[in-house]
Amino acid sequence: MSRSARLLSLLESLRRRRYSVTGKVLAEELGISLRSLYRDIATLQTQGARIDGAAGVGFRLRPGFLMPPLMFSNEEIEALVLGSRWVADRADAPLATAASGALAKIASVLPENLREDLEGSGLVVGPSREPKPDGAISTAVRKAMREEFKVRVDYLDAQNRKSQRTIWPIALGFFESIQVVVAWCELRQSFRHFRLDRIGNVQPLPTRYPKKRRILLGQWRASEGIPES
Repeated sequence: MSRSARLLSLLESLRRRRYSVTGKVLAEELGISLRSLYRDIATLQTQGARIDGAAGVGFRLRPGFLMPPLMFSNEEIEALVLGSRWVADRADAPLATAASGALAKIASVLPENLREDLEGSGLVVGPSREPKPDGAISTAVRKAMREEFKVRVDYLDAQNRKSQRTIWPIALGFFESIQVVVAWCELRQSFRHFRLDRIGNVQPLPTRYPKKRRILLGQWRASEGIPES
């Protein structure tokens, strides 16, 4: 077990208990020495955990302490770095900026050793040859999905035929070179897939879906033979 995972386990063990617990009990539960336990408790205290007690007496975590999301394994850090770098390179400008900002926020609260692992990650994403999607269109689609509102779009299909559709966007799929909007199409009365780069305009409508997006996603998965994740 990595030290970061051990610190999180220690916090969870203290959180479960209403009364003080001896260091010996905690050390046995975590499978570490008393010396390591006392060092871990001191580390948590310097990071803001309000742990009362002392060696030979017992320890207790004061109520109200919220554990910030700063305990990650090496693989979790690599996944965060790789994912954010992929989004920064492939997604539209607002989402790319958000990915970089999120990673910076995580780095700012990580312990120094984990921050060095994050900043020095050797996982890289190769440059994309495709242009990034239109940020305004992508942002409008994501906003409609979050708020479960219908939108009207101008669409150009693979045969260069133009049409105007009222759709209920329920998912946005990211592929290597394109993004695809999964939506219920009122014109076709069925689920349809729309390439984001073929949408010329998005007009938000003041009408919500008649069903929750979660339900529509389930119906779409069933129609495509996709198992529930």
